[in-house]
Amino acid sequence: DPARQRHCSSATRNLSAQPMNYDVLIVGAGHGGAQAAIMLRQLKFEGSIAIIGDEPEIPYERPPLSKDYFAGDKEFERILIRPAKFWEEREVAMLLSKRVASVDPVAHSVTTEAGERFGYTDLIWATGGAARMLPIPGGNLPGVQGVRTRADADAMKLASERADNIVVIGGGYIGLEAAAVLRKFDKKVTLLEALPRVLARVAGEDLSRFYEAEHRAHGVDLRLNVCVTALEGDSHVTGVRLDGGEVLPADLVIVGIGIIPAVAPLAAAGADCENGVHVDGLCRTSLTDVFAIGDCAAHTNDFAGGAVIRLESVQNANDQANVVARAIMGDPQPYHAVPWFWSNQYDLKLQTVGLSTGFDTSVTRGNPATRSFSVVYLKQGRVIALDCVNAIKDYVQGKALVVAGAQIDPARLADTSVPLKEMLV
Repeated sequence: DPARQRHCSSATRNLSAQPMNYDVLIVGAGHGGAQAAIMLRQLKFEGSIAIIGDEPEIPYERPPLSKDYFAGDKEFERILIRPAKFWEEREVAMLLSKRVASVDPVAHSVTTEAGERFGYTDLIWATGGAARMLPIPGGNLPGVQGVRTRADADAMKLASERADNIVVIGGGYIGLEAAAVLRKFDKKVTLLEALPRVLARVAGEDLSRFYEAEHRAHGVDLRLNVCVTALEGDSHVTGVRLDGGEVLPADLVIVGIGIIPAVAPLAAAGADCENGVHVDGLCRTSLTDVFAIGDCAAHTNDFAGGAVIRLESVQNANDQANVVARAIMGDPQPYHAVPWFWSNQYDLKLQTVGLSTGFDTSVTRGNPATRSFSVVYLKQGRVIALDCVNAIKDYVQGKALVVAGAQIDPARLADTSVPLKEMLV
């Protein structure tokens, strides 16, 4: 591809007012940004690459922040995506503790909050998002903690060691995982969910009720249909006020209610943004030579019935990173990957393949009382997703059913004597 032959120079280090230029500039040092750089080098890309990250750390895994790392089961070095030497050997420059404030798509450059300018030939936006906090009185008090970065997890660990009463707001994966870790340390935990059930946005009722029972059995005071109106305290949070007037004592409040996509500089530059930045099948934004991947990228997803969605998962970030790397190398392969997710809570490993949104039928395969079962979701008779609890064979074999959109009789799906791999004929 002649248009891509320009990707052969090394970084231009100019100490004057001109920016330092890179062939590929990646904004965001999470899973997507790291994988984009890794894949480019694997594909023998010889141009210069730099990753701009707003944290001081080189790329590290995010899921352990509310699981293994928070629990103390893994040291930080064990959750690095690659060791520092890896990036040095592959000549990937790490521009850390820098936050991009603006993008100039005409000049092909970005400017940081500190006023530093960096030029690019291709820009990969992989910023993810910021933890969504509560827009209520007291929502920014000390002791109110989101979970998005290593600093967040460290602050949460330190605060939890000193706290007697901990309130977790949000019954999604982050909130449930944090509650499970805190109960491991025998902390008093109250978990509040505004909706009628936990995991309401990502799973069916059977799975929600199973996890609610598990958390209650482990001593979590789990409350549903609860609205928080204010957080109380002066110099530090001391309580959580509910809409009925009750105030729950709280030395620490952990907020897990989703993220706000970090796309403001792209929007200001004219990119098409709404609940993230819109990208096409090759993860290209509406700005020339600007790609976007991961949690912040709103894309048309075949496994969501062609709806435009954002997927907040490591798998999606990595898959989209690979799509962009191939596009830059002149080998365009449109994004088409089966979504998958996982969550560890207590001794339960939940593995999900596909997207259950819009399902009209669910089949429970196995007995939840054994704590090893699966829920298969169908839409118009076709398998669209599975939630597998301590059922790795169903998870591995179920992927093919989702890819095929297999039409299988629900009674047969429920028959655990027949492996799922035998149902695709």
